[in-house]
Amino acid sequence: MRMHNADETCGVAQAALVLGDWWNVLVLREVARGHVRFDALAAELGLSRKVLTERLGRLVASGVLSRSLYQRRPVRYEYLLTDAGTALLPLLVAMQDWGDRWVLGDGSLTATAAEDGAEHTRMQALTGTLLPDGLRLPATGGGQPPLVPPDAAATVLFTYPGTGIEWGPIPGAGGCTLENRLFRDAWPEFRRAGVDLRGISTQLGYEQEEFARAEELPFPLLSDAAHRLAAALRLPTFRGAGRLRHKRLILVVDAERTVRHVLFPVVDIPYAVEESLRLAAECARTT
Repeated sequence: MRMHNADETCGVAQAALVLGDWWNVLVLREVARGHVRFDALAAELGLSRKVLTERLGRLVASGVLSRSLYQRRPVRYEYLLTDAGTALLPLLVAMQDWGDRWVLGDGSLTATAAEDGAEHTRMQALTGTLLPDGLRLPATGGGQPPLVPPDAAATVLFTYPGTGIEWGPIPGAGGCTLENRLFRDAWPEFRRAGVDLRGISTQLGYEQEEFARAEELPFPLLSDAAHRLAAALRLPTFRGAGRLRHKRLILVVDAERTVRHVLFPVVDIPYAVEESLRLAAECARTT
């Protein structure tokens, strides 16, 4: 990429030099999704081995990816995000948010989605897929527990925009406190069915701690403030109260980390809580 002298001190220009082109961005998107081996990347991207080798080499040389040997004969590597690569995840999520709103959408700011839209199609495609192995997020109560507890026959993951915020005219943003309270009240039924719960938002840990303590939540809230889960699952987002926020979504996941059911968009919150209990209990019985 040819650069003007003034670009030598411009962060935008230097970032563009690393990202390079369409394929570099999509390679990073797929690595964030958990496709870290060469053949998996080639299959997902439909890219020739020669071009993919070149792009991976550039990203490793730029310090965005690292190579980790997982097989000696023949030699095979996994391509993993470095700290610099992980720091690019909010940029990828922001690009997706912009594309969803301004290219695939009509430009409206909304916390929900049309049932015939791109976000709905993308979320329904999660059914049958595996959650990335090893992805952990900071949780209320301390630590970084697994997304899917090892002792749960099924797990319900619900994402929400954020609690304690005046959303104003943004459609679909309100109701986060109600949703958490309904899951809290239904907690005994979830546990009797062998189902665990995880609430997830992009709020910071201390914000979630305060809310969880005040509401006496028996299940953990996980912070995706670094957008690792949003990037891994290509979750729909919107920008509100100064931050990218998750749109409301419910995933029912089995003990093997496979997404069995997706509820999106979530419009009727009480119904969605009841339906997630029914689906998760059924999943637990058949696991």
